[in-house]
Amino acid sequence: GILDTAIVERGKNVVSGSRDGTARLWDCGRSACLGVIADCGCSINGVAVGAADNSINLGSPEQTPSEREVGTESKMLLLAREDKKLQCVGLQSRQPVFLFIGSDAFNCCTFLSGFLLLAGTQDGNIYQLDVRNPRAPVQVIHRSGAPVLSLLSFRDGFIASQGDGSSFIVQQDLDYVIELTGADCDPVYKVATWEKQIYTCCRDGLVRRYQLSDL
Repeated sequence: GILDTAIVERGKNVVSGSRDGTARLWDCGRSACLGVIADCGCSINGVAVGAADNSINLGSPEQTPSEREVGTESKMLLLAREDKKLQCVGLQSRQPVFLFIGSDAFNCCTFLSGFLLLAGTQDGNIYQLDVRNPRAPVQVIHRSGAPVLSLLSFRDGFIASQGDGSSFIVQQDLDYVIELTGADCDPVYKVATWEKQIYTCCRDGLVRRYQLSDL
């Protein structure tokens, strides 16, 4: 089964991450697979697509890309893997960019910029990495041992949700964390934003909406 998807630019192509270990590029107009971007040999729990900074070498494709590929150039694909590895490849080139080994299975990932990214693990760690120097994390945020289930870039920081019902906002210029309350120990699987509103979906069956006009 497919565990996560990421939209490429305006949506003519989509990337999927699957339990069979493959990340595939899809042509939405024809409902066809354009190719396997990576085959990891383990479940891919989360995927993210981001535009790469000019300083990052994504390599060159070995084969001429399909004319049905739209907007894949200069894009990175991030794969959160079950085998404790975070993998980054060039979306068009299919060439490896880096492979980072974490403390536990990676559940989710997202890009903050053209070179900064976040990835969350099953044991509660949120790794911030710089693609230009991925060997050592920029920082590791650990608020509880509950699995990190969702990460989303938000303003100049990010929103995270965990398996213990916690959701919180971290912003670079603030020395405190904003908690989103309401979920009582049930996992918060996903976070989404629309303008000044945040939506969370929880195992208790509720979708909660938070108004952020006062931030």
